[in-house]
Amino acid sequence: RAGEPSGLRVRSGRLQEPSLYTIKAVFILDNDGHRLLAKYYDDTFPSTKEQMVFEKNVFNKTNRTDSEIAFFGGMTIVYKNSIDLFLYVVGSSHENELMLMSVLTCLFESLNHMLRKNVEKRWLLENMDGAFLVLDEIVDGGVILESDPQQVIQKVNFRADDGGLTEQSVAQVLQSAKEQIKWSLLK
Repeated sequence: RAGEPSGLRVRSGRLQEPSLYTIKAVFILDNDGHRLLAKYYDDTFPSTKEQMVFEKNVFNKTNRTDSEIAFFGGMTIVYKNSIDLFLYVVGSSHENELMLMSVLTCLFESLNHMLRKNVEKRWLLENMDGAFLVLDEIVDGGVILESDPQQVIQKVNFRADDGGLTEQSVAQVLQSAKEQIKWSLLK
């Protein structure tokens, strides 16, 4: 538009810079609406108390419906129920619902693989560190990095394998040492 700096657009009467697809929050609640995992990427809900009130309100609005999308408090929320879990991805009201859904699907499919098809509370709690790794591979600082579950699983497995000495790497070191000793004795 004429008179606007290049690359900027007006939305709701405010000048905004163009942005990548962004996420406001991702959280997983149990059947009672209690938080199991949550990451907020902006200051819409700055305190834990405000976040938990928001989560409870969202849960109360969505836990008895069969739809996959809700509009609440000026935000677009996509969600999925799995056994005794509710997974939520929250974006602004201007965010593309399909992009939000792709994040939700990627999160669910990645957790499904990591938890060996047991996306339920008990398994999630026992593998919380892996769940956070999965989420961090999908969204970073609110920006969607990945929406392909196979890529996420591959990256999470790589990061887990890179975590230090494992039995396999110790065995490899010992085998290499044996080979070096054998060759030095043969010379």
